[in-house]
Amino acid sequence: MHPQLSDKKLVCKDFIQALEECHISGWARLTGGCNRLKDELNHCLRSERLARTKVNRDNAKDRRQKAEQALKEFREG
Repeated sequence: MHPQLSDKKLVCKDFIQALEECHISGWARLTGGCNRLKDELNHCLRSERLARTKVNRDNAKDRRQKAEQALKEFREG
């Protein structure tokens, strides 16, 4: 199972369930019948990852500014 799918907070739960149900049917899985569902799941997971990346980037920027300010104050004092 992908690390993204093992999170306790599943944003893409409906997409995951739909893909798993499709994979139960052997023929649909083997003939490409689940490709659309997989693409939708990938899109959902990518959107979630990009949102987390943005939050992490903003937090890192804030921490970096605080550290630079503290270093500046230390050098001046």
